[in-house]
Parts: sequence; structure tokens; C-alpha cells
Amino acid sequence: MIEMKRHSSLHTAMVSSRACCLGLLVAMLSAVSQAQQPGAAPNSTTSPALSGGADSAPLGQTDARYRIGPGDVLEVRVLRAPELSREGVRVDQSGMIRMPMLNTDIQAACLTEAELAANIANLYLKYKREPHVEVFVKEFESQPVAVIGAVRLSAQFKLKRPVRLSELLSLAGGPSETAGQTVQVVHAGGPTLCNKPSSGNAEDTSEFVSYKLADTLHALPEANPFVRPGDLIQVPAADQVFVIGNVLRPLAIALKEPLTVSKAIAIAGGTAPSTKKDRVKIIRQLPGSGKQEIHVDLKAIEKNQAEDVALLANDIVDVPISGTKSILRSLLGAVVPSVGQLPVRVIP
Repeated sequence: MIEMKRHSSLHTAMVSSRACCLGLLVAMLSAVSQAQQPGAAPNSTTSPALSGGADSAPLGQTDARYRIGPGDVLEVRVLRAPELSREGVRVDQSGMIRMPMLNTDIQAACLTEAELAANIANLYLKYKREPHVEVFVKEFESQPVAVIGAVRLSAQFKLKRPVRLSELLSLAGGPSETAGQTVQVVHAGGPTLCNKPSSGNAEDTSEFVSYKLADTLHALPEANPFVRPGDLIQVPAADQVFVIGNVLRPLAIALKEPLTVSKAIAIAGGTAPSTKKDRVKIIRQLPGSGKQEIHVDLKAIEKNQAEDVALLANDIVDVPISGTKSILRSLLGAVVPSVGQLPVRVIP
């Protein structure tokens, strides 16, 4: 606080007037800021959930307040009238609720908590003088989405505010090491009671949309839409190539970027002793049931005397050793250890 020196009564009055105006301006700005904040939601017991508001328009939504939907469970408090208050009021599939003393159903879907409270209070005016009503969402059930595939935490999430695709992927732990280059969104929820008529945007009517995963993770607008209730988000696993034979670590490598035979062997730890480097073989699957064998001279590649062959999805790089070794056994050695790490579930 700035300590002001006294000069004259006129000067003091002017300063006081300015201070009052400044205080009024600050109060007005504070009120506007608070009005723009999403309403605080009560604690929810649903598993993985996001805090905040909702989705009357599926895309371009700027109002972050939660909008009630079918299946949500509400608590309605009528102050000084406990006989009218209700806990556990479930919104039916048409978006309506029932309240004591009222002969008609009340629309709850697509409204915020405050909007519904105001409507209920208005209906009770004929029975109560200046009724004060509060509405809280106890259970958020109307806006589930699911994230599956090559992510670190496959889960179902219940939306409590508008959420973009990149944020939802981060809440699922982000893509795993085996993730491919795309993310797929299946709009499985269909139209909702709150949907506005389509504006002609293809994204409003598509049932399946695919985006480049890197663009989504960088939050590029064209690959980072708001998710919708009922969406199923899947991150497909990348194609793989297999390195087997006389390498230090036979393994399967996710084909996330262009990969050559020499780089694949290096990722597998390099060649072991007694390797026949001039007889490396790529076994490539052809359309149908056919196969093609491509012979590679790794020595020549290391000396820049031969082209480093680019690998394709499902290629098998077989690094031979003096004395034969079964390709099938080597391939199992690359794949089976990962199978042993899978969780065991009993099917009753």
C-alpha cells in the first residue's frame, strides 16, 4: 500500500475519488473473471475421470461448463425446504428428471448445474417464496470415452469438460514403444440430445477419422479435435520387422520410421562371432502366401560398396552362423519372450 502525503483537502478528495473508481473497476473485472470460470464440481467416485465441464456442441466448444446428460446422477437441494430436496436423481434417456410437487418432467440434459437450478426455482415459485435451489452432479455417466491400443494406460474416461485428443492421449500415458504412426477415432456414440445441426464440416458426420500421431502429439489444430461422448480412440501398433540368427539380441523392431538392414542388425546388438556377414538374408512376405529371399552382403554395406536395403513390414532378417540354425526357432526366440510378459486372465 502506498502511503500518501497530505497536501490539501481538495487533493485528498480527488485521490479518494480515484481510489474508489479503481476499486470498482477491479471488482468488475474480478466478477467477469469468476463468471467465466467453470463451476466447481463435487468429488466424483468414477474411475479415471477428468475434472471440469462439457459438450453441448461437439466441435469448437468454448463454454467449459459441464452440461448435464442422460445417465448423470444429480443432487437437488431446495434450501429451507428439505421435503423438496432430492439425492440421487438420475437423468433419464430423454434428458428429463422429476421433482416433488411438480406435475411435469423437467429438462435437465444440455443445461449446466446453475441453469437447471434456476429453472427448478422458477417452477417452485408458485409454492415457495423466493426458493433457492442448488444442483450438483454426483455421478458423471453421460460422456464416456475409451482409449485402447498401443498406449501406456488403456482405460475408459468420463468427460467432465471439453477435452482435445492430444490431452486425452497424455492422460492415457502417451503412446507406448510399439505405437505406430497414426491415431484412429471412431465416433461410436452417435448423435446426442445437445448436438447442433451439422455445419457441413466433414468431421461432424464422420464415423471414423485417422490422424498422424506426431501431428496430434504436437497439438496441430487439424489433428487435435475435441473428443465426443462415446468416442473410441485407438493407437494401432506399428508394423514390425524381425531380426533373428547370430545377433546378440534377436528381437522384433517396431517399424516407426524408415529402417535399413544394417541399422536393424545394430539395434539387435550387432553380429555375434562366427557370423557369415556376406550371407545375410531378408525373407519378405509377398501378397498371398508367397515369399521372397533377398541376399545381402553386410561386409560390402559396411564398406559402402553395396546398397543398404530398406526393410518393409514383416521382413525377417536372418543373420547366419557357421552351421545351420532353424529360422523358426530363431524367430520364436525373438517373439516368445514378449508373450511371457503378458498378464494372465482366467476366463470363467
